[in-house]
Amino acid sequence: MSATSASTPDLVGQVASQPAASEVGPTESFAGDVLGVLNSSMLALMISIGHRTRLFDTMSGLEPADSATIAAAAGLHERYVREWLGAMATGRIVDHDRESGTFHLPPERAAVLTRAAGPDNLASFAQFVSLLGKVEDDVVHSFESGGGVPYSAYPEFQRLMAEESAAVFDATLLDVTVRLVEGLPERLTAGIDVADVGCGSGHALNLLAEAYPRSRCVGFDFSAEGVAVGTAEAASKGLSNVRFEVRDAATLTGPSAFDLVTAFDAVHDQAHPARVLRGIHDLLRPGGTFLCVDIQAASHVADNLDHPLGPFLYTVSCMHCMTVSLALDGDGLGAAWGEELALTMLREAGFTDIEVRHVEGDILNNYYVAKRP
Repeated sequence: MSATSASTPDLVGQVASQPAASEVGPTESFAGDVLGVLNSSMLALMISIGHRTRLFDTMSGLEPADSATIAAAAGLHERYVREWLGAMATGRIVDHDRESGTFHLPPERAAVLTRAAGPDNLASFAQFVSLLGKVEDDVVHSFESGGGVPYSAYPEFQRLMAEESAAVFDATLLDVTVRLVEGLPERLTAGIDVADVGCGSGHALNLLAEAYPRSRCVGFDFSAEGVAVGTAEAASKGLSNVRFEVRDAATLTGPSAFDLVTAFDAVHDQAHPARVLRGIHDLLRPGGTFLCVDIQAASHVADNLDHPLGPFLYTVSCMHCMTVSLALDGDGLGAAWGEELALTMLREAGFTDIEVRHVEGDILNNYYVAKRP
């Protein structure tokens, strides 16, 4: 890193040396906020590495230990682990004891940083930082020239979303989400026709097929890789009541052959979401149900100013959801399309009797339950 230029005020130095918040002016205060953002951004990269190398998982099972002991337990090179621990200690993620030279991950922090936390594992979300950073040049080009960045520029996105969604599905799909629709568990048990649009790696549909063997399930996704993963998982479970097809969601039309259609965080990044919603409507038999799980936000920025994930949502949208749609000459709806617009689009697609449900602890999604008349 270069030193502060002699020709510019040493604002960073001023901020760092301020004795008390009450004595800091608005510019210095804002500069301090930006420094916090920069530190947090770098820390997010280190949290991602801690997740991917399983260092958090390793440390959660250790008493306070030095870097050599932690590295050995994790099967990693000590020098890298030592530097990573420096970031974790200065970022107040792990505790460091000066006298003993040990590091410790307290259980209350491990509860949101380890795989044992399931869907509460926030460390896995830090992977988005490096994932999106890889396409920054392409996104900047789109700012200047228009268009968008295609799905092919995100080779790790399918894996990351599969990891994120699997933890949520395993924890909530059968015991919580399905029960949001009155009578649905009983109908699935008796046997109905189910389609999952934008199924990704197919884990949700495989869970449904396994839990309800009398129901007949089909998953649609334009990713051949995702379909292959779903098909392989179904085969490993010995499931005969589920299949997967490579299909663009915008090309799905009747006949009306399904009693339930699901879409898990799949509508907002479609090239032509209104066309997709109309197609889903037409796939359903009269009286059928569409369960749409999508981003919980408002349709206007002013109403999202206090959203706990506001910057996260708009950044992921700008650098993935919106731009992959625009790359297909799509509408660029974006992740924060919002509840108001979602309800309008569902009604315009022909749905009636629309309810917006919520799952306790899930601040990311709305659960739309819509009926075809």
